[in-house]
Amino acid sequence: MILPVFIFGMDVLRETTREVTANTPELQELIDNMIETMRNAAGIGLAAPQVGRSERLFVVDLEPMVDDPDVNTNGIPSQPMVLINPKIVDEGDQESEFEEGCLSIPDIRENVWRPEQIRIQFLDRNFEPRELEASAMLARVFQHEYDHLEGVLFVDHISPFRRRLLRRRLRDMASGLVETDYPVLSTASEETA
Repeated sequence: MILPVFIFGMDVLRETTREVTANTPELQELIDNMIETMRNAAGIGLAAPQVGRSERLFVVDLEPMVDDPDVNTNGIPSQPMVLINPKIVDEGDQESEFEEGCLSIPDIRENVWRPEQIRIQFLDRNFEPRELEASAMLARVFQHEYDHLEGVLFVDHISPFRRRLLRRRLRDMASGLVETDYPVLSTASEETA
């Protein structure tokens, strides 16, 4: 089932998530729904808070980027990936800048500096413990989605000057003035429900 994506301004996007404690049929259904929602919105990552949930969970699918010559997707594991209770345990010293966007902040893209390499521990979809060294685009997507689990949005990483320039667009977005090709939920739609 395709779920509505929660848009900038929704409280759940600023909350720290709680650990998943059991592999249940409901969790598996949520994972399926998140993957379907991400693909429907042409996204490459989606965290549980973006669909109004407070679980420490995100899904990633870089498959749409494999043929993009500007994106290094060498060595990525099979897709889609499910990361439950992820924890970044190490970050490389080198950082790079890359333009990021977010399904919860449609039509805004900004350059963000992030470590080029990370090591992350998580439970996979089968609740098996995993550890993965990620670099390039995979590391960036993991960090972006991990931020969602901590109540952090990519616009929090940009300069105060750039945030001031975006203030009106973000305020309008929070008020429900947003157009997307996928279902969304904003504070305005929450107030009218």
